[in-house]
Amino acid sequence: MPVVLRSGSYRFFFYSNEGIPPKGPHIHVRGCGGEAKISLEAPFAVLRNAGYSAKELEVLLRLVRQHCVILREAYYDYFAQ
Repeated sequence: MPVVLRSGSYRFFFYSNEGIPPKGPHIHVRGCGGEAKISLEAPFAVLRNAGYSAKELEVLLRLVRQHCVILREAYYDYFAQ
């Protein structure tokens, strides 16, 4: 599971075994006792949440918006292999 970005205690990554083709561009985030799956297409939305509060999810969505170009490029580069 390649880590694409680290921000504080959050790791942004994707699972390499999510199927071919994978289900829409998304990123997983783990840290601070939770894990979430977030869409990399606008409107950036939480697709799954396990353990994060609403406030933490707002922070994660802000980080995804802020770094969306890097996250999307890494996603498409990896799954184009």
